[in-house]
Amino acid sequence: MTVNAITDAEFETEVLSAEQPVLVEFWAEWCGPCHQLAPIVERVAEERADGLRVVKINSDENPLTSAKYRVLGLPTLILFEGGEPKAQIVGARPKSALDRDLDKALA
Repeated sequence: MTVNAITDAEFETEVLSAEQPVLVEFWAEWCGPCHQLAPIVERVAEERADGLRVVKINSDENPLTSAKYRVLGLPTLILFEGGEPKAQIVGARPKSALDRDLDKALA
């Protein structure tokens, strides 16, 4: 698996202090669209492994990070670069749309 699960306690080290951009998937076990998006996020992580780190955080089990970044709907993807949120993508989408959004944000 190329998408590692992280916790509130690990968020600063794993995301905010990372040297490369990090895509964070906020999800929950009960979220149907999250399960639909998971294999797409895995493929993106594999294809972009050289320049993008991808992690996921369970919003139910880690409410502090979700609240801090005002994650109100699931799934939500937030791209962090230099410790700051650079782009937010809410909802499941096809891989082509996700790739397009990431290319635009990382340009």
